[in-house]
Amino acid sequence: MRTASALSPRGSETSTPRRNRIRQLPAAVSGQEVVLVGAIVALWVLLGLTTPAFLSAGSLQPLLSNIAPIAIIAIGQTIIMISGGIDVSVGSMVLVCAVVAAKLMVVFDTPLIVTIAAAMLVGGLLGLLNGVLIAVGRVHPIIITFATSNIFLFIGLRIFDSQTVTGIPPTLAVLGKGINGRFLGIPVSFLVMIFIAAAAWYYLRYVAGGRHFYAIGSDGPAARLTGIKVDRRAVLAYTVTGLLVGLASCMILANGTQNLDQTVGTGLSLATIAAVVIGGTSVLGGRGGVLGTILGAILVQTVASGVTQLGLPSQLGDLFVGLFIMVAVGTDLLRARARRRA
Repeated sequence: MRTASALSPRGSETSTPRRNRIRQLPAAVSGQEVVLVGAIVALWVLLGLTTPAFLSAGSLQPLLSNIAPIAIIAIGQTIIMISGGIDVSVGSMVLVCAVVAAKLMVVFDTPLIVTIAAAMLVGGLLGLLNGVLIAVGRVHPIIITFATSNIFLFIGLRIFDSQTVTGIPPTLAVLGKGINGRFLGIPVSFLVMIFIAAAAWYYLRYVAGGRHFYAIGSDGPAARLTGIKVDRRAVLAYTVTGLLVGLASCMILANGTQNLDQTVGTGLSLATIAAVVIGGTSVLGGRGGVLGTILGAILVQTVASGVTQLGLPSQLGDLFVGLFIMVAVGTDLLRARARRRA
């Protein structure tokens, strides 16, 4: 995995042992997260003034439902990127998990729990494959996951067998946009995402195993010398991401119609990486957090929803997200350069 500078400023290296330095906690709330909150509030106010329907329940509930699967996958992507990796195969993984879940419901009429468990099992196995290949091959994760992305795409299309899956029953309705998918007016899928985000935040911040990911992304060789099982952590990160992809694919199925075509998962890899990077997780590893990722996912989906409601070309949404990514990455690289000079 690619390494970056240590978590603490270089000026403190003489007074802080390396073993302790790589285990320091990240800030509870970063400046970038504060900026994101301000940007989201400003954007919501602007959209509310230009299209009053945007702030209605009929608009916000579908928005939160659309945010949930992207944010859930992005949580796993955050753990991977904190440790210095990346996964560009999640879109193809969604394709495989979604078609497996859809065919199980259509052919065998599987109940809710079995369908979700099957999708998560498939996703977990695909993520495990990514993790093992990266840990054993010692090749940069973007190369491995780009290769497996094409393999997963082939597998998914073979399962589709060139035919759209039709007649999907409403088994997953509790995770969808409809009235059956709400609790106290809030989409159940969004509440599930909040729970997963809180668990991941706590794990990364207060559990030793979670802090190891920061150590690995900050300085992989140093982390290995302190006894951290770097390869084992890589396998864990990609497997957890696969499990979350399986869950998110069920939400995507629930948000759709009774039909599923081969375009499912298209663009999700970029959307999740955008949410993570815009949320402040460093592309070099060693820095970032779940809160920023959730805010990044909200911003990305708000832009997409706003462009649609304003009747603007959809390409403008991609343009804005691309600009956000460039600004976030540029800021990250400038910070890294400043830390090296300090």
